[in-house]
Amino acid sequence: MKPTSDLKQTTLVDRSLDAVWHPCTQMKHHESLPLIAITKGKGAWLYDEKGAALLDCISSWWTNLFGHSNPPINQAINAQLEKIEHVMLAGFTHPPVVALSEKLSALTQGNLGHVFYASDGASAVEIALKMSHHFWRLNNQAQKKKFVCLENGYHGETLGALAVTDVAIFRDAYGSLLQDVFTVPSPDARKVLAGESSEDVARRAAKTLAELLEVEHDNIAAIIVEPLVQCAGQMAMHSPEYLRLVRSLCDQFNIHLIADEIAVGCGRSGTFFACEQAGIWPDFLTLSKGISGGYLPLSLSMTTDKIYRAFYGDQARQGFLHSHSYTGNPLACAAALACLEIFETDSVLEKNIERSSDLANAFAWAKEDARIEHWRQQGMILAFDVKIEVLKNPTTFSREMFSSSLKEGLLIRPIGNTVYVMPPYILSPEEAMKMGSSVKHALEQVLA
Repeated sequence: MKPTSDLKQTTLVDRSLDAVWHPCTQMKHHESLPLIAITKGKGAWLYDEKGAALLDCISSWWTNLFGHSNPPINQAINAQLEKIEHVMLAGFTHPPVVALSEKLSALTQGNLGHVFYASDGASAVEIALKMSHHFWRLNNQAQKKKFVCLENGYHGETLGALAVTDVAIFRDAYGSLLQDVFTVPSPDARKVLAGESSEDVARRAAKTLAELLEVEHDNIAAIIVEPLVQCAGQMAMHSPEYLRLVRSLCDQFNIHLIADEIAVGCGRSGTFFACEQAGIWPDFLTLSKGISGGYLPLSLSMTTDKIYRAFYGDQARQGFLHSHSYTGNPLACAAALACLEIFETDSVLEKNIERSSDLANAFAWAKEDARIEHWRQQGMILAFDVKIEVLKNPTTFSREMFSSSLKEGLLIRPIGNTVYVMPPYILSPEEAMKMGSSVKHALEQVLA
């Protein structure tokens, strides 16, 4: 790190490269692809230190639902700051965490009435996995400790969450640290064969799962699924039929269903919870990212009264043994409550139907481009794949597209050869059209 006397002679980017280790990043790449120093945000826009504007097409890693510097959320956090900024949740409680838990329970019609809080998505997944495992131990079925995950699924990068993540780069790096799991085929609708529908793909995937459960159900605690969209898995989308079939299989073979809605929850899929589109409720449901509007770290795992009651008793070891220092932080809960208020007062889900149409219109050009395949949309998520054969170097396409888009005034972050957008829910039709045309121009520059 540079001496304090040298700091004035270097830029913010230089100082960041010298002192900050950035996430999921090969730091050497920033020798040719400079960092962007963001100093301000307003609405759907970010502004760098020179005042240049970037349209935030991915909601700052899928978190920012209602725009940067949103007045009602700012006001809610400031009001809470005048009362209590933090208090431990072990042995204490406070109004924001109670109100948020009650509102979330009501959104599930009481099916998931108990909420356990953490700070990030991976931690929420860890909580669900540990609760499931511990539940079976408390019910004298300690052998039920294995988990089932989906091919190409992603659930976080802590060790438990990483064990149920099927992304090669992570498995290559950390596989020796992880427990063994069962991995079953994804119901990814891109797998359709001639004459098939996405429902047929879902049924095929569920059939393979059924064959596994028939043999191994006595050893399996839970299956974890990203409902409707496997986001980090190149925005792989599937039919709600898969969720219905998995719910039925879980009931039949007595295993838990964990719905990881960290990326797809909070209205992103078109309904507040993606599971609603299948007409089912899981045994555990995890949320993070958008729940606080992209303001403060907050995650949670919701579960049923049956599971909660299994931990209720006289012995401390019967309780759920998990904690975070900032569990249920009042400021984060206040931000989340402000977000839920916006959903209620601004008819967000209804308006998002129109906004999703704006997205489709803005990217209609991609449906006609022979270099593109698998155009797809689920609510406020739109994605398409650039055919591998048209790419000069598939391994560098995502970085090249990211860089080209910056020159167009856009923040996008392709995954492999998949280009996607997940914008805030405040995008105007004009901003949507700019996004679509600018992505097109950026892609033309990369493929030229």
